[in-house]
Formats: sequence, C-alpha cells, structure tokens
Amino acid sequence: MNVLIAYASRLGATAGIAERIGARLETHDVRATARPVESARELIAYDAFVIGSAVYAGHWLREAVGFIRDHRSVLASHPVWLFSSGPVGRSAAKHDPVEPAEIRELTKAVCPREHRIFFGALDRRTIDSADLGFAERFVAKRFIPEGDFRDWPQIDAWADEIANELLVVPALRR
Repeated sequence: MNVLIAYASRLGATAGIAERIGARLETHDVRATARPVESARELIAYDAFVIGSAVYAGHWLREAVGFIRDHRSVLASHPVWLFSSGPVGRSAAKHDPVEPAEIRELTKAVCPREHRIFFGALDRRTIDSADLGFAERFVAKRFIPEGDFRDWPQIDAWADEIANELLVVPALRR
C-alpha cells in the first residue's frame, strides 16, 4: 500500500499535520509520502490519497483545490480522505469548525471517504517569509492568536483509522 499525503500550507501547520499523518501510517507498515500539492506527480504510483489544505477565510488554498480538479479522474478511482487545517485559538475551539466552502464541490468530484477539520497553529515568526497578501499578513499579525492548537492524539487516531481501513479493504478491491 502506497499513500500520498498531498497538502497546501502557507505557514507550516498543515504541512506538519500531513507529515504526522504520513509518519503514523508508516507505523502500520503503510508506505506514505507527504509532499506539497505543487510537487505531487506520478499519481498513478499511489494506491490511496490523503489531501489537505490550510483554510483562510473559510476557503481551501487555491493550489489544493486546483490539484483535486486537475487530478479528479485518478483521485476518484482510489480511496481518498480530505482534511482541513484552520481554526486557531482557544475561542475557536469553543465552536464547531465551519466546513470550507469548496468541500461540497470536492466531495462530488472525488467522493472522499471522509473530511476532517483539525485546529491549526500560528507561529508569528513565519508570517513575514510566507506567501501572504497584505490583508492576510495584517490579519495574521493582529487578530489570529499565536500558538499550536493542533490536537495530535486526534490526528494520530484519524491516521490509524485510515491505515486500518486500507489494510482491511485493499485498494485493489475499491
């Protein structure tokens, strides 16, 4: 079993989640590769996909949405899971996260087995070197709480569920 964890991340929190999912899958003897969607190629070499994106203002990043649109036919014929990384802060944790606007369209396109939303992280030291517009940079510096709000045990448990599903129902019997 060979799984690609493709992600779009601007400040590193989503990349960290993708890498953690990959490492956790490896503990189940599932070969996993985490890489940015821009460098994910040769999709035919993979048996399953986990695709994630940071969420900004209720939307997945353009490159993640484009990746799924561009590779819809390959993805739709394999097991796919989606994850979103976005809400940060203790006040965000008090509310159910809102599903990103594109998830309905992406679900129709590739029929993922599941979509999960994980809390994100913000390290203000990463803002100035990130590919952010003026407004995004202003909001991140002034209004988004700094800290790591990712729930690693929850992320590990989800990766375990994915591994168990892949190992119980081989990808060839989709």
